[in-house]
Amino acid sequence: MSRSLGIPVKLLHEAAGHVVTVELKTGEVYRGSMVECEDNWNCQLENITFTAKDGKVSQLEHVFIRGSRVRFMIIPDMLKNAPMFKRLEARIRGKGSAVGVGRGRAVAMRARVISSCFLSTSTTC
Repeated sequence: MSRSLGIPVKLLHEAAGHVVTVELKTGEVYRGSMVECEDNWNCQLENITFTAKDGKVSQLEHVFIRGSRVRFMIIPDMLKNAPMFKRLEARIRGKGSAVGVGRGRAVAMRARVISSCFLSTSTTC
């Protein structure tokens, strides 16, 4: 059984090489450059500024964070322009390939909607 990855996981993969902030369920905060992130949110960071629950700050060279311990991540705003979103937007607007609908069927469905708009008296089409 093949599963496609969700948008948050794809976004985490795009964040590799960028500075991210990771807060754990324990309240500890890690801020550093993401080396790699796995589908289960396991992440490797380097050049980290670690902030403990009590506010004590220290520097770490390399850390591996288990994904099940992550409360949330803050990623750079520039990733909202990632190529992944351009492909997703094209797919939503119908310019890309739609999963489960072949080209001929999609054209037939679009033609059916257009013809029903011409036949109806409604102005919503």
